Formats: sequence, C-alpha cells, structure tokens
Amino acid sequence: MSDIKSKVQGIDPSAKARNIKTLVEETGNVYETLCIISNRANQLSVDLKHELYQKLDEFAVSSDTIEEIHENKEQIEISKFYERLPNPAIIAMEEFLEGELHHRYKEKRNY
Repeated sequence: MSDIKSKVQGIDPSAKARNIKTLVEETGNVYETLCIISNRANQLSVDLKHELYQKLDEFAVSSDTIEEIHENKEQIEISKFYERLPNPAIIAMEEFLEGELHHRYKEKRNY
C-alpha cells in the first residue's frame, strides 16, 4: 500500500472535467467504465482506511476516564497526511486513464 501513497502525491486532489470519449475508448460503454473505476475506488478506500486505523491503533491508550484526552503530534500528522490524499475515486480515475487498471469479465451465462 505504501507505493500507492507515494504514487498519489503528485495527483491533483481536486475533481476535473473529463472527456467521455477518452474514458470509453477501452470498454466501449460509459457504465462499464464507471463500474470499473468505482470498484477500484472502493478497494482503495477500504485499503487506505484499514491502514490508517492500524497506524492510529498504535497510539491508542485505554483509560477509564473520558475526560483524559491525549494529543500526540505524530498521530495528528498521520491523520493530516491521510486527509490530504486525493479521494479514492480520483486516484482510481487516474489509474484507469494511465492504463494501470486491469479488468476482466466474468463468464456470461446464457439464460
């Protein structure tokens, strides 16, 4: 997962308008293209969230009182780093446009 974090550092986190014709070149269908991108975005979202929670669990302190709040600068920096990452949908779109996503179809059933 660390390679994804280093790779996305150069991606602009803001959404941009895209040319539909360039998106549809590979699949021939807008909906198939969006399905591929959304599936990859879901994978990225789950992976990044899991990784963030693992890193934040290292700082977890179990205490009996709710009033005690421990601020850890490392924990805050980790959280800010993940907040600055581009949206998983934007990352997935860039991967698709650069030809880094590989997809295949399940066998079609004849009903």
